[in-house]
Amino acid sequence: MSVPYETAAYEPPESPESPEEHLARLLGRALNSFELPDETIGQLDCALVYDSSLHSAHHSAGLYRETYRHTWLLTDGSAVTLWELVHNTAPDGLLEHEVYVDEEELGAATARLPLPQDAPDVELPVLVQLSQIPEPRHVYMPDDSADHARRLLRRAENPDRPGPDLATLLLRAAFAHEITQAFGRPWRAGRAGLCFSLYEHAFLLRDGRELSLWEVEHTATPDGRHMCEVYATEEAAREAMERRAATRGRGA
Repeated sequence: MSVPYETAAYEPPESPESPEEHLARLLGRALNSFELPDETIGQLDCALVYDSSLHSAHHSAGLYRETYRHTWLLTDGSAVTLWELVHNTAPDGLLEHEVYVDEEELGAATARLPLPQDAPDVELPVLVQLSQIPEPRHVYMPDDSADHARRLLRRAENPDRPGPDLATLLLRAAFAHEITQAFGRPWRAGRAGLCFSLYEHAFLLRDGRELSLWEVEHTATPDGRHMCEVYATEEAAREAMERRAATRGRGA
């Protein structure tokens, strides 16, 4: 028995399709796609990346059945899986595709197929595991995140702010972002009241990676005006706050 890996259902990991295009093609070829819950389809509107793998196969006497696992990673870090059944057991022998929301439904549909039982199923490992992608640390909202990154970097006044390579990456790949305040209580040095705030601007990229920029807002300037600085790491941002406070404190 041989297992044909090159079939119409299998999508190699390097497929250039977007998650939306992959879902549309899967639903377009499935005979029962209209039976899928609207809630499940709606969840996939915010899919970032996907993985497809051949899950199992059964070949005997010219008839065969293959099952595929299609998994999408969502912006909140959760995943949605659809199971595809591909077989040629119809009377006309043509290839048919069906799709199911869970493995139990897939098993019930598979059991109804008129396949000889002289050949056991071949269970195959997942070819690419989405679980290898770490779950996002933040709760992201899809937004005009590239423009947010542009405005953040534009108002940064520190000469050691992130360079053009990181800016280009954000402008091309930022899909969603979240802003959280990491520090914000008044910082007093000597008799001069210094105000410091630290914000994390976390960006979710289209390939599932996360990237954060750290913004320091402070009044530790010679004339007490408000100033914005941006750093690539939290450590660099906190060191900058300490350095600014110490310098301002000595000058007070």
